[in-house]
Amino acid sequence: MTAMFNQELREQLDQARKELAAARAEGDADGVQAYEGRIAGLLRLAAQHGVDLPHDAREEEHNLP
Repeated sequence: MTAMFNQELREQLDQARKELAAARAEGDADGVQAYEGRIAGLLRLAAQHGVDLPHDAREEEHNLP
């Protein structure tokens, strides 16, 4: 079960990053804000469960460049 949880978090984070990039490319400010929040939330969830996900510290802050 733990391996499945870890994999799901990784997949969700990967998808959110792709959607964030797409929102930025389209100039969708609301989408950017939503996906920044999604990424930060997934990283918090991972940390709460001891799952180490590779990320940039800025992603935790919900204030991505």
